[in-house]
Amino acid sequence: MPHRKPQNLEIDNLDIQILSILMKNATTPYTEIAKELIVSGGTIHVRMKKLEELGVIKGASLEVNPQKLGYDVTAFLGIFLEKGSQYNDAVKQLKAVPEIVELHYTTGQWSIFAKIVCHDTNHLREVLNEQIQSVKGIQRTETFISLEESIKRQITLE
Repeated sequence: MPHRKPQNLEIDNLDIQILSILMKNATTPYTEIAKELIVSGGTIHVRMKKLEELGVIKGASLEVNPQKLGYDVTAFLGIFLEKGSQYNDAVKQLKAVPEIVELHYTTGQWSIFAKIVCHDTNHLREVLNEQIQSVKGIQRTETFISLEESIKRQITLE
């Protein structure tokens, strides 16, 4: 697939190369990136600051394996709202549910689609019954349990 030029003209090929390296391993030191791209460490620092200011980089985070921490069930939840106008209020309430790790406002069958991680199916049932389905505006939900995560990746810039 051909590489598409970013719509933001303030981003050039060097920026894309820096992002590509860090998306593979966010702990790569700026000095190592600078050596690989044959530029100064200061250039990498300035470019990273620019990318943050442009909103291209939203932050940095540590990715953990939930299963290694005892979260053995990943589920996806289609949420039906009584009215679309209740979305913002529902999201405010759903933010308080720590087991929800992703939440999307969607077109199609559901109003909201969520990704949830729980310790086991009993924990999932508790989260669904006691926290999510009690949110004002939620009409009903459909739950899908993931049996295996086969692909998880960032977009490819190169």
